[in-house]
Amino acid sequence: MINRKIAPPIKDAVEFDLRLKPYDKYVLRNGVEVYAVNAGAEEVIQVEWVFWAGNWYEEQNLVAPATNFLLKNGTSKKTAFEINEHFDYYGAALSRACYNETATINLHSLTRHLDKLLPVVRELVTDAVFPQEELALYQQNNRQRLEVNLKKNDFVANRLIDEYLFGFDHPYGRYSRFEDLAALDRNSLQAFYDKYYKNGKCIIFVAGRLPPNIFEQLDASFGDLPLHNNETLKRIHITKPAEEKKYRIINDPNGVQGAIRLARDFPNRHHPDFFGVQVLNALFGGFFGARLMNNIREDKGYTYGIYSYLQNHIQQGAWMVSTEAGRDVSEATITEVYKEMELLRNELVEEDELMLVRNYLMGTILGDLDGPFHIIGRWKNIILNDLDESFFYKTIETIKTIPATELQILANKYLDPKDFYELVVV
Repeated sequence: MINRKIAPPIKDAVEFDLRLKPYDKYVLRNGVEVYAVNAGAEEVIQVEWVFWAGNWYEEQNLVAPATNFLLKNGTSKKTAFEINEHFDYYGAALSRACYNETATINLHSLTRHLDKLLPVVRELVTDAVFPQEELALYQQNNRQRLEVNLKKNDFVANRLIDEYLFGFDHPYGRYSRFEDLAALDRNSLQAFYDKYYKNGKCIIFVAGRLPPNIFEQLDASFGDLPLHNNETLKRIHITKPAEEKKYRIINDPNGVQGAIRLARDFPNRHHPDFFGVQVLNALFGGFFGARLMNNIREDKGYTYGIYSYLQNHIQQGAWMVSTEAGRDVSEATITEVYKEMELLRNELVEEDELMLVRNYLMGTILGDLDGPFHIIGRWKNIILNDLDESFFYKTIETIKTIPATELQILANKYLDPKDFYELVVV
């Protein structure tokens, strides 16, 4: 019998031996790859179709997100209302999202209803018609949303810092404008849809309590479609970063708060420094107990929150510091960020602080492995970035073992203020 008077032993997260549950892989008769994780206690399932149909492939700004959003808004057989009613009737949720390289359709449902839902998803992939009235409503809603958001300093700052890093003509630096919304038309959306959805490249990710015939169901609905076109992977975009590094923008003459962004370019996940910089970033500003938060929020009181993070795109990344501070202390906030960079370059981190960061990062990964949907999310990230499971285990090893001396070397390599773009929007 357990003695309840004795507290259980405390175990550091770095002592955990984390394992990534393997996936099962199928290939449909048309060559489409299916990655599946069969796990979970409840009879629920997630199916995600990933298309190479992000704004990386558009020739007209906003065509990719508009096409993705309007996939669900009408086919030749069903109106937008009827499509939504169908999924609601079975207690399912169908969402879609557009990113830089990829765009997705994501289905969550009870496992037993999957056979009633897959044919309708197929209909969206093969027979979307983009009704003019739905497009007009999309344009109107997004114009109104953009009008509101442009009054927000943090929204403006997020747009501009990406443009400075990559250039507006690069997919990573592009953003919505009123003239681009007005220029959208059904023919452009239909052409993009035909090329990158009906005849594009697709990968399917499935997780949850899977039915025994999951592969047969997916093959029946999608195995005969031309969804294994590799030509989409060949498009190349060249970054054109801004020459000037420091910007001060007045967005609201009466504003009392400034949106601050500091950012520099950074390699993608294939670079050998990526693993160590994940640890360095956590130490610098990656969580609530990091140095930026302790200094600029807790000690100085300049902000409610400040974070740094790696902006991880497939082709190229960035290292970003983001916060909102009082207008009168925005410059002082930037000075303190640079002071923290200097400390990391010049002084070795203490072992107690490094252990805190190690435990935090291990705990975060542990949380990401809780349940089949999180697990397939990890695998999706690995697969779409053309990596393998060694990336996961190399990440774990680095978190547990990277020495303070190596973190200092990385800090000297990447945390030099002269390499950072500096933006304040007030």
